[in-house]
Amino acid sequence: MKTVVSVIGKDSVGIISKVSAVCSECNANIVDITQSVLQDMFVMVMLTEISDLKCSFSDFSEKMKKLGEANGLDIRVMHEDIFNSMHRI
Repeated sequence: MKTVVSVIGKDSVGIISKVSAVCSECNANIVDITQSVLQDMFVMVMLTEISDLKCSFSDFSEKMKKLGEANGLDIRVMHEDIFNSMHRI
């Protein structure tokens, strides 16, 4: 199973490191990542493999949300099945 993790906010040093640390803590493997800085706004989308999570999906999602709140970022975790359903026409 996979998740799509989106991160949006004001650019600052260490965003990728902090998000990656939560992934590592929960044993979510980063499969793909894309990021860019648009003027001073940081935008990142990650695809993570969560088959071997050390915590529940909801705990993983909540940790990411709290990380975002603590750093002025909007971090959302969406299960791949929901993402695919939303974007299917």
